[in-house]
Amino acid sequence: MDKTIAILGTRGIPASHGGFETFAERLALYLVERGWRVTVYCQGLEGDEIRYEDVWKGVHRIVIPARRQGALGTMEFDWQCVRDAARRKPDLTLTLGYNTAVFCLWLRLMGVTNLINMDGLEWHRQKWRFHERAWLWANERIGCWVGNHLIADHPAIADHLATRVTRAKITMIPYGGDRVDCSDEVTLELYGIRSDNYGIVIARPEPENSILEIVQAFSKQRRDAKLVVLGTFDSDRNAYHQEVISAASEEVLFVGPIYERSTLNALRQHARFYLHGHRVGGTNPSLVEALGAGNAVIAHDNVFNRWVAGAHARFFDSVSKCEEHMSALFGNDEEVSVMRAATIAQFESGFQWERVLGAYEALFHRQMGLGVRLGGMAPARSESVDGRL
Repeated sequence: MDKTIAILGTRGIPASHGGFETFAERLALYLVERGWRVTVYCQGLEGDEIRYEDVWKGVHRIVIPARRQGALGTMEFDWQCVRDAARRKPDLTLTLGYNTAVFCLWLRLMGVTNLINMDGLEWHRQKWRFHERAWLWANERIGCWVGNHLIADHPAIADHLATRVTRAKITMIPYGGDRVDCSDEVTLELYGIRSDNYGIVIARPEPENSILEIVQAFSKQRRDAKLVVLGTFDSDRNAYHQEVISAASEEVLFVGPIYERSTLNALRQHARFYLHGHRVGGTNPSLVEALGAGNAVIAHDNVFNRWVAGAHARFFDSVSKCEEHMSALFGNDEEVSVMRAATIAQFESGFQWERVLGAYEALFHRQMGLGVRLGGMAPARSESVDGRL
């Protein structure tokens, strides 16, 4: 029997933008290998006018042109995807994110089973204006109501959703990553850095990601080491970006956005430690990737990061605490070694792609009434996939 699924809510595959796109690509290819017919909706490039369909590595892609820019363009794209999926009626749809969950009402009315990955607490982010926060808050509520089943990527997100709907409607499955244990040290020469002599930050430069606090902490003293900061900074038009750059010592390197996987792997694996300042969200992809690279982790102290990074990470809630952790790790080889080993164990406890994707397929089978157990594991809907909820 053919099993069909459509994946909505991303810019499309192959991945070139962020965590959801990477996840959509990995899940789509995994399901195709296991006999599913998979459709992924993709947003066309700006200026495209032709809608088309093709096949990429066995995945059916439907490419819908983006006729507008910004949020309105995304909303128009999401609505067209929902209408098309409702017409085609796959066995299941998986919607990644709830930003336009109101459109999912149409899938419910047309009898299409729709699972929604509820992402993080998006409406908490400082960057949104009042009306934008109100829209996101309302769509989170709507998504809880109209989705046939909800997926949380973190126990705290599952707990939050359980204040909206019954816990039986929620399954916790974290984000996944790859183990990185071999990368080319020559890559470091391009940035003028040496293995084990720099910390690294990979995040959008936004206030809730604590980039300013991290840069201030590192720049409090001369270290004869580097802080490598990845991300797009526009100091001419963004006051926060300018504040971060102004706070940086000459030992802070702003290297821009890097998407090449081999380069990212090398920069991660050879870092002395990884700094993670995210305050809002669930299981953050960048933090999971740091676990896969075996990084010693210094993270902002909140319930999301503590669960993902594990007990052997160091946590900060102030500039002074962040500075204290960095200074300690630059001066203690033994502790860094212990933290790296603990990080790998934490990664292997439940964040590998194979396990995560297998849990998604098991959930899909349950929603289709197939009752298939994969690898002997078919978690109850009210539990996490790895039993840690």
